[in-house]
Formats: sequence, structure tokens, C-alpha cells
Amino acid sequence: MKLLRDTSLIFNRQMQLLLRNPIWIVVGIFQPVMYLLLFAPLLKPALGVRTNAEAYEIFVPGLLVLLAIFGGLFQGFGLIAELRAGVIERSRVTPVSRFALLLGRSLRDTVSLLAQAVIITVLALAFDLRVFIGNLLLAYLMLALISLMTSALSYGVALAVKSEDVLAPVMNTVAQPVLLLSGILLPLTFAPGWLQAIADWNPFSWAVNGVRALFLGDLGAPAVWQGLLIMAALAALALLWAARLFARSVR
Repeated sequence: MKLLRDTSLIFNRQMQLLLRNPIWIVVGIFQPVMYLLLFAPLLKPALGVRTNAEAYEIFVPGLLVLLAIFGGLFQGFGLIAELRAGVIERSRVTPVSRFALLLGRSLRDTVSLLAQAVIITVLALAFDLRVFIGNLLLAYLMLALISLMTSALSYGVALAVKSEDVLAPVMNTVAQPVLLLSGILLPLTFAPGWLQAIADWNPFSWAVNGVRALFLGDLGAPAVWQGLLIMAALAALALLWAARLFARSVR
């Protein structure tokens, strides 16, 4: 119960800070909206599909996963600012659970991501995208697990390096191969065999395939449940790892 209470306190505080400056939600969805409006229309001839709806069923799930990955990976910059301002240091004198200090922040990031995902999905409906509500909710669960994992990873790295100058290249080095090997923008079925074999080792490619299957209405696809299990396991590991670093930094 103490963990739940402490997590709720941290989450509510972090949400208050976010809602005081909601411009970050707008900034966060600007690039995905540009992809949705300016890049997706090119996919119908490129993918050889018959309708725009089929193109968006392939592209929008990848775009949402992209939002979850990159939205989480760069949350550590805010934590470094808190470290520099002494906010984390002052946490030493509180009885709040150290795990809650991390989990409350990661849950805030997840709620922000889901709000942006809803906006992107609603906009895509104007382009004839159709998806069952149950499948959509399951896709959002996948996105939430990705956000939890990537934000916890970013916080852990931020606590380890304590410098924006180091965090930026580290996150960019991680993000680029993840983007290229997950089939976010185009399905990897168009890639040569050797590239598909490498991508099979990228957990995010399983997530992208799972979310695409849900948008296509294939709830029973193995990629859906495999993706959920992989993302859940990685989210748990990332949270535990980052929480250990958090406890050391505020002890």
C-alpha cells in the first residue's frame, strides 16, 4: 500500500507540472502529425495497396510506436535538470519509496504518450483508418509498456551519466538502429533476407508487428502476444534497473 500511495503522490505531482505547461504535448505530436499528413500519402503507390485506408493501417501503428520509443528515450534530460536543481537531492529527506520516485515519473510519461496517441489516432480516422476499439485498447497497452520501458531506461542512463552532453549521443546511438531495424516507417517484409534476420533480434520490431496486426484486426496473430510479453518483460527489467540507480543516487 505504501508503494501505491507514494507512486500516486509522485504521479500527481508530475502531472500537475506537465499540465501547467501543456505546450510539451503539442510539441511532442508535431513531428508525428507532419509524418501523418506529408509522408503517409506517399505510401499508397509505394506499398502497392489499393486504398489510403490500407496504407494508414500499416503506417499509423508504426508511427505510434515511434512516438512511444522516442518520447520515452529523451525523458532523461528533465531528470538531469532536476538533479542539477537539487530536487532529487532533497528527496533524501522524504520517506517516499525510491521505486515510487521513478515509477511515478514513468507513469506520467506513459499518460502523456497515450494522450498523444489518441490524438494521432483520431486524426488518422479522417483518412479512412478503421480499427476495432478492443484491438485499439490492446495496441495502447503495448504502447504503454514501450513508454514505461524507454522512459525508465532514459532515467537510468541519465542517473548514470548526469550530463546532457553525454545523454544526447547515447540516446541517439540507441534510437537510430532501433528506428531502422523495427520497420516503423515501412514493413520489413520489403527488406532483404539478411536485414530481416537482424531485425528479428530487435524487440521493437515485434512490437511494431503486433500493433500492426491489431490495427488490421488480426487479434490472434502470434506477433500480438509475443510483442506484449517481450515489452512487459523488458519494461519490468528496465524499471528494476533504473530503480536501483535511483536508490543509489538519493541514498
